[in-house]
Amino acid sequence: MKLDVIKLDAGKAGQIDLSDDIFGLDPRADILHRVVRWQRAKAQQGTHSTLGKSDVSYSTKKIYRQKGTGGARHGSRKAPIFRKGGIYKGPTPRSHAHDLPKKFRALGLKHALSAKAIAGHLMILDDAVMAEAKTGVLAKMAKELGWKRVLIIDGAAVDENFARAARNIEGIDVLPSMGANVYDILKRDTLVITKAGVEALEARLK
Repeated sequence: MKLDVIKLDAGKAGQIDLSDDIFGLDPRADILHRVVRWQRAKAQQGTHSTLGKSDVSYSTKKIYRQKGTGGARHGSRKAPIFRKGGIYKGPTPRSHAHDLPKKFRALGLKHALSAKAIAGHLMILDDAVMAEAKTGVLAKMAKELGWKRVLIIDGAAVDENFARAARNIEGIDVLPSMGANVYDILKRDTLVITKAGVEALEARLK
């Protein structure tokens, strides 16, 4: 697969040959769904908590005599059936993460990249480097390029000036190649990868 390479000033910088094994697959929604679920489950805090019968604050004195009341025989106001009693089998802090094989995660990333390429929402950038960290300059460039909700994936490291300039622009996110993931790729309208990013991703996923 061949794509045009552009510069930040919207000029052309030749073409690049992309690997069909990474950018030319037929995207499968079931694979993408499983990887996104794994990502979101891993990110979930799991700090939800309730007070059980042994946690609520209440007297442990028997609430009334055992016999003669005509009612049920209770020993504690902490029982779940009473108001302000403990919660029965309520949620407790836990991890929601589950396992997903490395090979499957890599396959999901390939399908996410292919989905953007096939939909025509993939752009290849010559480099993401700026002489000065000027947010206004980058915002103007982004407008000329038609970027609204865009994820930019660079090589092993992101240019500091470019990252600082992009930080205050709504809708532009920048990641190094090792930070590339299925969820972030799919939730943006446009995916932009630098030439260094393409080389790093192909080396990572080969």
